[in-house]
Amino acid sequence: MFIRTMKTTAAVAFAATVAWSFSVQAAAPESDDPIIIVQNNWTSQLVLSTVVGKVLEGMGYTVEYAPSDSQLQFKAIADGDMHFQVEAWEGSMKSAYEKAVAEDGMVDAGTHEAKTREEWWVPSYVADKCPGLPDWKALDKCAAIFAVAETAPKGRFVGPPADWGKNYAERVGALKMDFVAINVGQAATLWAELDAAVAKKEPVVLFNWTPNYIEAKYEGMFIDFPEPEGDKCMTDASWGPNPDATGDCGAPRAGWLKKAAWSGIADEWPEAWKVMQSVNFSSQQIAAASLLVDVDGLSTEEAADKWIADNGSVIAKWKGM
Repeated sequence: MFIRTMKTTAAVAFAATVAWSFSVQAAAPESDDPIIIVQNNWTSQLVLSTVVGKVLEGMGYTVEYAPSDSQLQFKAIADGDMHFQVEAWEGSMKSAYEKAVAEDGMVDAGTHEAKTREEWWVPSYVADKCPGLPDWKALDKCAAIFAVAETAPKGRFVGPPADWGKNYAERVGALKMDFVAINVGQAATLWAELDAAVAKKEPVVLFNWTPNYIEAKYEGMFIDFPEPEGDKCMTDASWGPNPDATGDCGAPRAGWLKKAAWSGIADEWPEAWKVMQSVNFSSQQIAAASLLVDVDGLSTEEAADKWIADNGSVIAKWKGM
C-alpha cells in the first residue's frame, strides 16, 4: 500500500467537505430509529455500505452498521434485525438470498448495473507453465505445479473465507480434480498469497472476483469451468461432466449483484427507501471503492468520503435531483 502524506489526508478532508454539498436534508426524518446497514468482510462492501450510510445521514437519518456473516445476514434482514445490504453476489449468495426472499419475506431491493464473477483465477504468467488455460481440464493436468507441502502431490487452491459460502472442496470432488481446496481466514490473506507468488513468478491459483481492484494491479485470467444452466448443476446429477454428482460446474460468468432490504423500510423510512432503491453501482465504481483502501491506503471512512466527492452526480441521481 502507498504511504499516506499530510497532503493526502488534506485532500480527503476537502473531498468530504465537497461531498456534503450534494446532501439533501429531509424536512424531518420519518422515524428517529436507526437504519441498520449490513457490513461484510470485503473492501468494496465496507466502503460502499458506508457511502450509503453517509448519504442517508446527510438527509437527517440515524444510521448504524452491523457486521454479519455473508450467508446468515439475509434471515436477519428478513426479520428486521438489520435493514439494508448493498452488495449481494450471485456466485456466493444466490441460494441464501433467494430463500430469504421466497420464504422469509426479505425484499429484493434491486439489481446493480455491475456484472460479477467469482471464480478460480491465475496470474497470466502461469499460462507459460500450464498450456491450455483457462480451461479447467488444462489446469487439472498441471495440478502438480501448484502443490505445496501440505497438499503434495496434489495442487493447492487458495480459497476464500469459509463464511463466504463457497465450498470448493465439493467442486474438486465432483470434478475429480487433483487439487486440495484450502480456505483462508480473510480476504487480505488471498492478496498476500498472490503478492508473494507474483514477486517470485511462482504458480498460484486462488479465489478472485470482479469487480475488484486486483484486475487493475495484475494481469490474469479466470478459469473456465462448465457454465451452470439455472439450478441444474446443483440439483441434477445427470447434468455436467460427472453423471454421478452434483456441483460439477463453475460460477456464473456474468452474475448479478443485488441489494437486500427489510420489508418494513418503506413504511418506517419512505424517503430513505426511495434512495436505497435508486442506489446503483457500476463495475468501475465498485473497483474504485476497493482501490481507495487496498492500494491508496485510506481508511474505510476516508475512502467513503473520497468516493462521495468523486461521484456527486451519481449520488444526486439516487436522490432524484
